[in-house]
Amino acid sequence: MLHVTLAPGLAGAGLLSRPLSQHLTFPLLSVTLLVSFGSSMLYGYNLAVVNSPAVHIKAFYNTTWSQRYGHGLDPGPLTLLYSLTVSIFALGGLVGSLLVGMLVERYGRNGALSRSALLVLLAGGFMGFSRELRSPEMVIIGRSITGLHSGICLSVVPLYLGEIAPKNLRGFLGLMPSIFICLGVFFAQVLGLPELLGEDRFWPLFLSVVAVPASLQLLLLRCFPESPRYLLIERNDVCGATKALCRFLGTPDVQDVIEEMKEEQRFLSSVEMISVWQLLRDRSIRWQTLSVVVVNAGMQLSGIDAIWFYTNTIFQNAGIPVSQIPYTTVGTGAIEVVAGLIGCFTIEKLGRRPLIITGFCTMGICLAGITVSLLLQTALPWMRYVSVVCMIGIIAGFCMGPAGIPFLMTAELFTQSHRPAAYIMGGSLNWICNFTIGFIFPFLQMSAGAFCYLVFCSICLLVALYIYLIIPETKNKTFMEISHSFATRRSFLSIPAHLTGMVKLDGYGALESRALEGSVSTLP
Repeated sequence: MLHVTLAPGLAGAGLLSRPLSQHLTFPLLSVTLLVSFGSSMLYGYNLAVVNSPAVHIKAFYNTTWSQRYGHGLDPGPLTLLYSLTVSIFALGGLVGSLLVGMLVERYGRNGALSRSALLVLLAGGFMGFSRELRSPEMVIIGRSITGLHSGICLSVVPLYLGEIAPKNLRGFLGLMPSIFICLGVFFAQVLGLPELLGEDRFWPLFLSVVAVPASLQLLLLRCFPESPRYLLIERNDVCGATKALCRFLGTPDVQDVIEEMKEEQRFLSSVEMISVWQLLRDRSIRWQTLSVVVVNAGMQLSGIDAIWFYTNTIFQNAGIPVSQIPYTTVGTGAIEVVAGLIGCFTIEKLGRRPLIITGFCTMGICLAGITVSLLLQTALPWMRYVSVVCMIGIIAGFCMGPAGIPFLMTAELFTQSHRPAAYIMGGSLNWICNFTIGFIFPFLQMSAGAFCYLVFCSICLLVALYIYLIIPETKNKTFMEISHSFATRRSFLSIPAHLTGMVKLDGYGALESRALEGSVSTLP
């Protein structure tokens, strides 16, 4: 049995009862919008940007090959080369997610984001000049670098925002990046229209326009301070942390927040920053680790990538004219943004659990609906329109909760020493599952037909059930309170009933015992 002694401030009228609520300030909002625009939005943009110019990129590859070797590419090798262009983004993202721990420890959260913007400028140069230099390799290299950047930023942005935001604003600010991911997809769909950058001569510019948001972030992010938690807990820079807090919170009265961070620092004084392997072996936080695995893997294994990939096919089966499909796709992009906004502005009122459970359940029901409609559309042609409605429901359900809350939960479920390793693990799972779904879905569809969507339906409902049973609500709680919630959940099984009394802690059971004051006993 492992005994973990908590700092004295965690007992009685200490940390657990100290109000740390703050209002939204201009610096907090500004830095959130900046990193969401300059980093998170690029992930969504790069996911969708290769769909519209696919024909033009393939033609460029074929023409270049013919100029080099005197003959064009056969359809098979051409498709393989284009598939590499698309999938190399996910492989770059996987590499980037593995570098997160090293980067945030060495350069800090703000510093890692600033330096990663240089990768986008490099990638934009490769892709923008690829046609002039007649080099398909430059497109592929550029795509891999953008994936590297997205792998870093998908973890560092929520980590940074989770550490600078007051606990009563973590949900609102933490979901802002997911809105910008949806905006990135939407902007790629709009710019890909024939009237804008969808023509053959514009596709290099279409791919390299990501350099503009990255340049803006590179110029302006240095105007904002580093994460106060990083400065105080990891660098022991109390003065720098105090200045950063005063700037972000807009008030010189930050002593309560400083004390809360010092409590965590004292609690972690004997704990070094841990690796992913140590995280996986630490049985005292096994439920937090398992929860991050479930929500991050579930986000990708929900089938959302397969739905996005086959959007055009579903619309075509519904009888929408081919010439109108790009504009209809833009409409689905607008729905994504609206659903993301609804999630962002309701998360602090409803909480994390209701939103993400509702999102996964909605997706599961709509995935079952798509299966039924595909099976019956031959006999009942009007069922094709049910497919469209279900697809919109899947996208809306995903963007309202599962799109952003897993990243927020990864920040909230761990203390400072474990957080970077948790983001490496969660980010790696995201990219591995993303690549896996993209690779196996065509084979799954060929073998199972319409029933393939039931696989994703089952995953969504099982993830929702796990969240309902295991993960506590984290709204308006400090990081130490959240950790304490998991500890009390475990300790209840190891403490005799006559020594304990149950009280309510923000809607969840917590242990109260004079014999246990100042300490929490946990099972190994």
